[in-house]
Amino acid sequence: MPDPTPTLLRFVPEGGLEGAGLSPQQQAWAGAHGFTGQRGRLIAMPDAEGHVGLWLFGTGAEEGRSPFLAGIAGQNLPEGSYRLEGEYGDPTLAAIAFRLGAYRFDRYREAKPGATLVLPEAADAGEVDRQVTAAVTARDLINTPANDLGPDALEQAVRDFARRNGMAIAVTVGEDLLSANFPMIHAVGRASAQAPRLADLTWGDESHPKVTLVGKGVTFDTGGLDIKSAAGMLMMKKDMGGAANVLGLAHTIVSAGLPVRLRVLLPIVENAIAGGAFRPGDVLRSRAGLTVEIGNTDAEGRLILADALTLADEEAPDLLIDMATLTGAARIALGPDLPAIYSNDGAVASGIAQAGAGVEDPLWPMPLWSNYDSQLNSKIADMNNAGAGGFAGSVVAA
Repeated sequence: MPDPTPTLLRFVPEGGLEGAGLSPQQQAWAGAHGFTGQRGRLIAMPDAEGHVGLWLFGTGAEEGRSPFLAGIAGQNLPEGSYRLEGEYGDPTLAAIAFRLGAYRFDRYREAKPGATLVLPEAADAGEVDRQVTAAVTARDLINTPANDLGPDALEQAVRDFARRNGMAIAVTVGEDLLSANFPMIHAVGRASAQAPRLADLTWGDESHPKVTLVGKGVTFDTGGLDIKSAAGMLMMKKDMGGAANVLGLAHTIVSAGLPVRLRVLLPIVENAIAGGAFRPGDVLRSRAGLTVEIGNTDAEGRLILADALTLADEEAPDLLIDMATLTGAARIALGPDLPAIYSNDGAVASGIAQAGAGVEDPLWPMPLWSNYDSQLNSKIADMNNAGAGGFAGSVVAA
């Protein structure tokens, strides 16, 4: 049941105080605190008794205004229930933004109540819940440290996800990866105390178009024997971000009941250091039959993805997408806020990029440049897993 007395959150554009429905005293209060509707600025508006029943939220200039601006309010408002007022744009997007802005990861500290939202009447409640649940699913997994989300725990999380979403699931673990012909997934993860594995989830009518999602699930990446620096290793719990985001997308597809036959493939490993670790100079044989010389054990994501993508391609899906925290070179090229997208279908890449731009989740198409293939030449195998030249690292990896 909605809170009967929510606090109002009124959206005010730059220079719009006079049209914000404020009393002269309230206008004077806002002016005295320098509030003019600046983008992202919040100000409490107390009444004569000091009770705050209204907050003003600046939306800035109209040009280039984000439909997700309400996320700033959700992130910064104190505990309480709020109702949106004013020109906040699409009510569904505003509600999604507010709830995601109010997200907190409190598993390891005392949970503090945050801001909650009374859903605008015109908002699509199902879409809000679908998108927020998908994002929170991914965020919670990525934020969980590797001591609590190793391969065993990630598999259990995937099984729980499959049960909640009505998906069938099969998992190939440990030595069974070799007999099932996933040698590179096995090699990358065999040094860990927790066995490598491949999770295979399916949902939907077999007669519908086939969509397959593949997500990199490296629960922690030391770099292997080509060990990372301390700084480079610190955030490597997030190296399963591809798997986490694929699960979020899968939730969106299933909960929306899209007419597709969905398959999700998650190679799950820890790239650990131990006596059984794969080594620089080793030659691995892939599921596709190609031999791969290991030039760098820290280029492990492409190895496990290669086996999973080969499996995915065997049933010739209509659309195949993989997501991965791959590579550091992509961040060097495009920065932390603009992920790269690689595709052998320019129309698909353009469509995904345009859709991302429309919801302020941008992607930048990058080339698959065959002239760089020679950087992966090996003297003893079909290819090397790491580029020799040091240039265009993410292009070479793709």
